[in-house]
Amino acid sequence: MPVLATKVHVPEPRADSVARPRLQDRLEVAESDTTRLVLVSAPAGFGKTTVLSQWFASPAAAGLRVAWVSLDSGDNDVRRFLTHVIAAFQTTNPELGVDVGSVVETAAEVPVETVLTSLVNDLDMFADATVLALDDYHEITAPAVHEVLAFLLDHLPGHVRIAMTTRSDPPLPLARLRSKGGLVELRAADLRFTAEEAADLLNDVMGLALAREEVDTLDERTEGWAAGLQLAALSLRGRENPAAFVDDFAGSHRFVLDYLVEEVLDRQPDRVREFLLATSVLRELNGSLCAAVTGMPDAPEILDSLDRDNVFVIPLDDARRWYRYHHLFADALRARLLARHPDRLRGLHTTAGRWLAERGMFPDAVPHAIAGEDHELTADLVELALAGLRKGRQDATILEWLAAVPDDVVRRRPLLATATAWSRLAAGDFGGIEAWLDVAQEGLEARPGPTDLSTPAPPDVVEAHAQEVRALPAMIAVYRASVAQARGDVAGTIAHAQRAYDLAGPEDHFSRGAGAGFLGLAAWAAGDLETAVDTFTDAVVSLRAAGLVADALGSTVVLGSMWLARGRPLEARRIFEEALATAERRSGPALPTAGDVHVGLADVLRELGDLEAAARHLDVARELGDLGALPENRHRWYTTMAGLLRARGDLDGAVAMLDEAEPLFRPGFFPEVRPIAAARARVRLAQDNVVDARAWARQHEVEPDVEPTYLEEYDRLTLARVLVAEGSPADAIALVEPILDAARASGRGGSLIEAHVVLALARHAAGDPSAAAEDLSTALAIGVPAGYRRLFLDEGPAMVDLLTSLLRGAPADVRRHAEQVLASAKAPTATARLDQRPDEALSDRELDVLRLLATDLTGPEISRQLYVSLNTLRTHTKHIFTKLDVNTRRAAVSRATERGLL
Repeated sequence: MPVLATKVHVPEPRADSVARPRLQDRLEVAESDTTRLVLVSAPAGFGKTTVLSQWFASPAAAGLRVAWVSLDSGDNDVRRFLTHVIAAFQTTNPELGVDVGSVVETAAEVPVETVLTSLVNDLDMFADATVLALDDYHEITAPAVHEVLAFLLDHLPGHVRIAMTTRSDPPLPLARLRSKGGLVELRAADLRFTAEEAADLLNDVMGLALAREEVDTLDERTEGWAAGLQLAALSLRGRENPAAFVDDFAGSHRFVLDYLVEEVLDRQPDRVREFLLATSVLRELNGSLCAAVTGMPDAPEILDSLDRDNVFVIPLDDARRWYRYHHLFADALRARLLARHPDRLRGLHTTAGRWLAERGMFPDAVPHAIAGEDHELTADLVELALAGLRKGRQDATILEWLAAVPDDVVRRRPLLATATAWSRLAAGDFGGIEAWLDVAQEGLEARPGPTDLSTPAPPDVVEAHAQEVRALPAMIAVYRASVAQARGDVAGTIAHAQRAYDLAGPEDHFSRGAGAGFLGLAAWAAGDLETAVDTFTDAVVSLRAAGLVADALGSTVVLGSMWLARGRPLEARRIFEEALATAERRSGPALPTAGDVHVGLADVLRELGDLEAAARHLDVARELGDLGALPENRHRWYTTMAGLLRARGDLDGAVAMLDEAEPLFRPGFFPEVRPIAAARARVRLAQDNVVDARAWARQHEVEPDVEPTYLEEYDRLTLARVLVAEGSPADAIALVEPILDAARASGRGGSLIEAHVVLALARHAAGDPSAAAEDLSTALAIGVPAGYRRLFLDEGPAMVDLLTSLLRGAPADVRRHAEQVLASAKAPTATARLDQRPDEALSDRELDVLRLLATDLTGPEISRQLYVSLNTLRTHTKHIFTKLDVNTRRAAVSRATERGLL
């Protein structure tokens, strides 16, 4: 997401502004370590921004680093807000936020807490006093952004504080901050001009020669309101009888504003008055843009003269290329324009939208098109912006803009209809997806050629739009495949995925990869795992060709799961370890799928019986947090942790993890081969809670007398265990034998081994020890060399008894396999929770880093002293924070001191 430099530019106080030392004295208190928030809260026109800019320019703030963000309504999007905050911090130090900036732009869903934690940790590494200044915070209404501020207020290190200007108090814990001395406040009563300050403004700055009584009258009647005083001064310029004007001056702020704006406008030349009204629709002013909107070639000169005359024009950059009107002045101008020339509003907005779009400034252009109620222009601009928005994962903006285009316009535009179908997919409205995909398909068939847009745009944007249109037939098929898969329609998934693959052009690597990927997933769902692995491997190749490194890496999670289903956990382990090695060789921030691979490897290591290693990889994945996981994979951490906790004997903890996982599962992305509800029923059986396990079977209507499909195998093998626990082993055997035959015929090793395990338990319960030993021996012969351990041990005491019985009289190879499984059960396991690491877990190098964290050295100074890169230092620091269960440098030093490590 490009960041407009003016958004993060600290405004310079005007050279002729009134010095207000009494306010600067109040703000100097804010430089105390106890201060968390500086709140400048007052209505419009009270000089809030000026007060902050004067503070930052004062000698007392010479050592203060200022990260400034000028907010507007667009910053209610969390992704955009975080982008601007990180960019602002990077104006003070380019090292800040480098690990998470690209993640904020590219993650499908912004991992807010993880991003903020990383940013706070970066700030903690640098000891310079810093202020995050948020101007016009009243523009923020989104609860999610308020939550970001609350998190920062709670976690920022002591040398960093927040300052904000706002017209109304934000929904933040102000009372708590006030009670703890963490809040410095300037309110309207503080910002009102005193008589002395009013005299400075009116006479020294504005060049009037008012008597003291006249100054006092204006100050009293405006109640020290800066905007009112300034407007009064503009109206007084050139008057022969200022005293009479002052005597007549009265009224509330609203009436005063109406009166004074009229006075200002009436005293301007006609051309300037016309300029002011026409440009009032613009949020930001530029000479060329103003010329386009007004039709005045000399618009840049008029804008410069307004700046020189101090007519409520505020420069937004040092070069004075961009300006804005004082907010209240702009409001009044727009009200006047609406009252006198309502018929002009649409045309002005449309012209502005076209000018901005031609320069690729779509975040500003689209709101103008919407305000101008030019639906065709809006649709053009949304189409042109889609490629960039998707690349930046700005889903909220896509949804907002699509909602502004009427359905009848969308129906005539296949690209927008397809985007609308995607919006329904994100909401889980599968019926709505198909309806809009039908509309898009019909539109393409009616007009197969390229879409002509009448709106000019930069060449790269036009080409990106053309590529989007060319890829539409394939993407429609991809979305149809996703719907079919979510509904369990394997045949439909295959048909649509094959169509997507066939329709994709040779250079459309994404569509080819998506088509091949769904073909592989459909083959998996059908139980054809050999085809699934081969086809999905082709999908990975296409994703790499498209430059989608993170997606290619994340696809190994699916490939590993497929190899596990084929009964090859050691092969799955190899794939995961190679993927992690590739990720570690890559420089830059962690890929947004690295955590998914750690989770996949942890699941395999758990099956192999290496619980300690599995715990370590889950620990790393948790440290990466949402930064390292795609939304569709986030349930996997909890299901894998549930398996680890079950292996450790913490059955209640396993159920809790599965409860956490269930709402995170997203249908439509992967086949549901191991339903979470069935996994929970298995843990309930391990708890001897047969009642709840049977309730699961009733609720999910698992029918034993229906021919099973591969997607139903996990449920049926779970039900077979329930039947054994209920004392119906014969029914269990009848349920499992068809699965055994199907798995043997299709080469599904995982299903084959598990079916033999369940049959062994059922035959043992039926009083047939010879048949039980035969089934278990077969399972061991296939499973143990492939790496299976927990598949046997998770069956509990009954399985241990069976394995032990094989040690007496069974063939040598069977005894050896049984001994290997039983030995795995006796291996030492980590019993502590993952977030309760012992002090010894700190390596020697981490102890070296910890000792330097306790000093006043900054992060770069520590990295130089240790002869390591700053990224390596950050990695060591994150490990220390995790092992000590802290989030900041100061807390780490405190915790280490408590434990005698320092």
